[in-house]
Amino acid sequence: VGSCDVKFPIRLEGLAYSHGQFSSYEPELFPGLIYRMIKPKVVLLIFVSGKIVLTGAKVREEIYTAFNTIYTVLCEFRKP
Repeated sequence: VGSCDVKFPIRLEGLAYSHGQFSSYEPELFPGLIYRMIKPKVVLLIFVSGKIVLTGAKVREEIYTAFNTIYTVLCEFRKP
């Protein structure tokens, strides 16, 4: 398990729409977007505040790889 903060708010609705095959976002049930990455096999809980929880990694390198992959995606959905 790992956690981090990208220090900017995220448009979760846009992310869920654009990455629907990996995302589950039901704000009435849970405030975060659930992003299921395939490679590495990691699940990310992404919150509008920019905070992220990464779970399911077997080794630390998978957490780093998952974060580096998702960070470029999150920058596209940064709230103005």
